Amino acid sequence: MATRTQESAYQVQDIIAEDIDAYLLQHQHKSLLRFITCGSVDDGKSTLIGRLLYDSKMIFEDQLAALESDSKKVGTQGGEIDFALLVDGLAAEREQGITIDVAYRYFSTEKRKFIVADTPGHEQYTRNMITGASTADLAVILVDARKGILTQTKRHSYLAHLIGIRHLVLAVNKMDLIGYDQATYDRIVADYAAFAESIGIAAFTPMPISGFKGDNITTSSAQTPWYDGPTLIDHLDTVTLDVSEDQAGAFRMPVQWVNRPNLDFRGFSGLVASGSIAPGDAVRVLPGGRTSTIARVVAFGGDLPRAVAGQSVTVTLADEIDCSRGDVIVAAESPPEAADQFEATIVWMADDAMLPGRPYWLKLATQTVTATVQQPKYQINVNTMERLAAKTLELNAIGVGNLSTDRPLVFEPYADNRQLGGFILVDKITNATVAAGMLHFSLRRAQNVHWQATDIGREAHASLKNQKAAVLWFTGLSGAGKSTIANRVEMKLARMNRHTFLLDGDNVRHGLNRDLGFTDADRVENIRRVGEVAKLMTDAGLIVITAFISPFRAEREMVRQMMAPGEFIEVHIDTPLAEAERRDVKGLYAKARAGKLANFTGIDSPYEAPANPEIRIDTTGMTPDEAADAIVAMLIP
Repeated sequence: MATRTQESAYQVQDIIAEDIDAYLLQHQHKSLLRFITCGSVDDGKSTLIGRLLYDSKMIFEDQLAALESDSKKVGTQGGEIDFALLVDGLAAEREQGITIDVAYRYFSTEKRKFIVADTPGHEQYTRNMITGASTADLAVILVDARKGILTQTKRHSYLAHLIGIRHLVLAVNKMDLIGYDQATYDRIVADYAAFAESIGIAAFTPMPISGFKGDNITTSSAQTPWYDGPTLIDHLDTVTLDVSEDQAGAFRMPVQWVNRPNLDFRGFSGLVASGSIAPGDAVRVLPGGRTSTIARVVAFGGDLPRAVAGQSVTVTLADEIDCSRGDVIVAAESPPEAADQFEATIVWMADDAMLPGRPYWLKLATQTVTATVQQPKYQINVNTMERLAAKTLELNAIGVGNLSTDRPLVFEPYADNRQLGGFILVDKITNATVAAGMLHFSLRRAQNVHWQATDIGREAHASLKNQKAAVLWFTGLSGAGKSTIANRVEMKLARMNRHTFLLDGDNVRHGLNRDLGFTDADRVENIRRVGEVAKLMTDAGLIVITAFISPFRAEREMVRQMMAPGEFIEVHIDTPLAEAERRDVKGLYAKARAGKLANFTGIDSPYEAPANPEIRIDTTGMTPDEAADAIVAMLIP
């Protein structure tokens, strides 16, 4: 039998276990607030987050010991703890005393759990700030009390508002360095209020703080008796989240993947973007439009009676209908729109400027389409909110313009639905994210222009000519021999009674493209137009021969995607630059070398050679006739 001492020990263990269970249950049901700290360089964002971690007891003893040791080594705070070192993990950040990457940290209080993103203040890394803000519910805009409102303060505030963050805290930091002067604080708040009103920010919460000294972070400071507002942590604990708005909306769930663990189960998994869903509800699968009803709503722990916005679930349908990744399951009675032309706000995040007309991958929720962006309608000056004329967008520029996609995109305006209205643009060659954007609305012409079916199709046109339509796309440097060889190829095909048409770069610029110059943007538009013409000619059943420098891989790939599989044949006239320049039949290289001809390919404008062309011709080892014979032999065996 157990002794009284053992029984007491068991009772203590039971009490401890019950306390742990109660604590874990309480912690599990705490609400989660995601927020960011942003502002200009060295406004104290990392120090503030370090202070929050320290005051919320989220630092282990060994971490604290290492922090104290590192603070002494760095020596930036006069021997006191440098809280920024808790967050600035990169060596380059510690050396420069700035944040470069987005650092995510977790902490909690008795009331709420938090995920905070420390975003960089340097203008060069504005794109990283957007990454952190994309999932945030609240933004803490820090301002150095000594400097006041700066350009980057305005840029980050504008972006936070643009992205849809409605809870903003203006934290006037480093009050200890200005002697906690109320007049300076009031002036900064007034300056920010005027700016906030100009960009449509309805409300914000100002507070004087010192991340280094801890004033008004977790406890009210005796140094600011004139401030009677909440501390930062009190505000974070009590701010009301906007989750109810998402849950009150119509049901939308982008399909991430088809869940097929066995032959007896076929479900569609995704994150509920808005609204709620329950078995028996009528739904529609877009963009196809087929309707069905929900049979089951399945989560990790089993079936659910209802799922709401923010939950990741798998739903099964009562009917066997086509549905896959990229489709959106929506409420049948209130479906969103599907369109292929839009107006959008675009934040450019790449070092290289945007090229209007270039195709990019557009990713919205789980949908991926090809999109081309037109010349911006205007660019926004974040200091004055002026709308400036712009032909392109440079790094960190914010502009408004139109874009089109190669197939309908299921969407809602970003102001109504962040998940179905926010997108990114990805470079097709490098896979780098180059822009983030927010859709405003579809263009009326996207709804009014429809494809007109015809009875005589492209196969019939080609059959009448007794040939297979194709595009021979000659690319290479100026002087490589493209036009000469293309002309010989057309002559040989004509002798074989083939129906052809030759589109030459110089000839097209006399008419169709006479309004275009030779900037990178104009080159992109030049090739886009030629691609559309070539496609129409293949629809007519012709063998189209083109002779263009077409220096960029992205545009050649764009034309390839316009054509039917196997119809686009890339012919690289591979002539070394030195040999092309030696020929210089038009005298263009000499002008470019003399500085009289700007944007010349191979001299001051790049040429991106094909990686895997269908045909490669080395003109240093064969005559134009031999090259033409080789091309025709491969086209018509």
